[in-house]
Amino acid sequence: MHVAVVSVGDEILAGDTTNTNAAWLGRRLAERGVSVERVTVVPDRVADIARVVNEHRAEYDAVIVTGGLGPTHDDLTMEGVAAAVGREVEPHPEALEWLLEEGGYERDDLATGTADLPRGARPLHNEEGVAPGAVIEGIYVLPGVPDEMKAMFETVAEEFEGEPRHVVTLHTPEPESALIDHLVDVQDRFSVTVGSYPGDGVRLKLTGTDESEVEAAADWLRERVTIE
Repeated sequence: MHVAVVSVGDEILAGDTTNTNAAWLGRRLAERGVSVERVTVVPDRVADIARVVNEHRAEYDAVIVTGGLGPTHDDLTMEGVAAAVGREVEPHPEALEWLLEEGGYERDDLATGTADLPRGARPLHNEEGVAPGAVIEGIYVLPGVPDEMKAMFETVAEEFEGEPRHVVTLHTPEPESALIDHLVDVQDRFSVTVGSYPGDGVRLKLTGTDESEVEAAADWLRERVTIE
């Protein structure tokens, strides 16, 4: 399964907020064997959200959109997603009923538009906050608040499935330039992918669907590269 993540928010683009949601989703989806192929950040503009979501849903099995939910002036994600699928945004009876019956809210507590979703969407209830999410045509719309996003994702996590992967991480003090030939060779010899991440030394991440193949590749590298 191949997925794109779209993060909505002027605050992310301005550097006021770190995009921890995309990083968390990447890790969580990888645990489920799902490949995140694209992470895109877009501003709080309906046209930008609609265009990017529409492009990604044509290329990937699912699109996860985070941020910009709610009834305030800059919460435009639902409108953007609705535009991407050619739907209108309208009050969703089930989302409103959940807020009143399960969320513990009174109608007067809820701002106009709180339970508005694209027509025909499946609501995702917000156990940690107020604004509901939604699923429509392979697009999963989640909140931007990290605790809310994580809790809501877990309610749909089983809808994201891929082939299980095995990972071995090695750390070497050798410079990355000295590793190039070994990294090419190990991928030629074994059915693994290798990520090389320089920093304090170099972190090597070996990933594959066959655990024994990944371990064999790691052992091959250990014989040729200084490992800490």
